[in-house]
Amino acid sequence: MNYFKTEITSDHILSDKPLHERLLFPYVQIASQLTGDVMELGCGWGRGIECFQLDQIRYTGVDKNKSLIHELQTNYPQCNFQQLTLPDLSAFPNDSFDHIIAFQVIEHIENDELFLEEIYRVLKPDGKLHLSTINKRFSISRNPWHIREYDSIGLTVLLKMFFRKVDMKGVEGNELVWKYHFENQKSVNNIMRFDFFRLQYKLPAALLRIPYELLNRLNRKKLICSQSGKFRDISWEYFHVNENPDLGLDLFVTCTKSQFYH
Repeated sequence: MNYFKTEITSDHILSDKPLHERLLFPYVQIASQLTGDVMELGCGWGRGIECFQLDQIRYTGVDKNKSLIHELQTNYPQCNFQQLTLPDLSAFPNDSFDHIIAFQVIEHIENDELFLEEIYRVLKPDGKLHLSTINKRFSISRNPWHIREYDSIGLTVLLKMFFRKVDMKGVEGNELVWKYHFENQKSVNNIMRFDFFRLQYKLPAALLRIPYELLNRLNRKKLICSQSGKFRDISWEYFHVNENPDLGLDLFVTCTKSQFYH
């Protein structure tokens, strides 16, 4: 399944590989924990579905993209897919799911409080939310696809409005992963030095998306060919969980719904 936006990243595009593997890592981490009814919000093209034991869980994938949902339903007939625009989850009754996955989604949601309120509602008592999002501390430039980005403190405060138990960690990588990150940062800074008037922070997001897409793709192609091609060796095994979320490229959180809270 091909999906070519740099914001999504594809497993079919070589220049996306380091980021694809970084985004794949959380799926590998939680796969063995999943039981019962599982819903993934913003499932996209189904990056992590192959990690799951689909014969042992009841998987529901939700995304706003109709063509992706149709293709996923064809490829995974044993699963359920629905086209919905988040944060609306009114199609699902209270206490429906044992696990909800929301990887790299919350930063795209205008009303993040409603998003979490709806997640809390459809989770069963003692159900778990598995959430990841970019760590604002390591954000390189303005991403016009993101409504906002979070640091560990701000996200914890937000999550504790709904969940008593919030277990926040970070996703970081080995030396090659960090090398890629800092080379990417250096390259982006070289481009941004021509933004004399800091227009990336002043213009509406919609006006920035096309140049962001073009420059991001060009930059990724440049990076994957540097370091004698070593960056293309990055896999999900090059990443690990750090107990200190502030040291992670991404924030990686598990929240548990208490039947006696909220």
